[in-house]
Amino acid sequence: MGLVLNTGKCELIAHRDCVVDDQMLQSFIRVDKGDASLLESQLFSGTVLDNAWSAHCDDLARAADRLCRINAQDALILLRSSFSAPKVLHLLRCSRSVSHQSLLVFDSVLRSTIQWLPMLTFPTLNSFRPASQ
Repeated sequence: MGLVLNTGKCELIAHRDCVVDDQMLQSFIRVDKGDASLLESQLFSGTVLDNAWSAHCDDLARAADRLCRINAQDALILLRSSFSAPKVLHLLRCSRSVSHQSLLVFDSVLRSTIQWLPMLTFPTLNSFRPASQ
């Protein structure tokens, strides 16, 4: 009753320059350090993290374009609770996203959407009459 590895599912995460001499480790699937992820969380900064942030920015931009078709309050609720929020929080908590360039893109799309949404249903301030009239 010993440990038996399924080498077809095992991955070796290492630099491309790393030379592996062990016969068993050579049978593992080789994954570059920049492409490594664990439970959909990127372990290191690299192409996988860039692709994940790019996908989240694209999703948010697509959602922002579609939110203009519904009530502003409903749009804010959906924006807060649904569109990429759990995945983005998971990515922020589990990946090294500090100073990632896509954070600025994500933030700017989110800010512009939030600033733009309330203007959909509210008239301009000039159209309001004072209560005393």
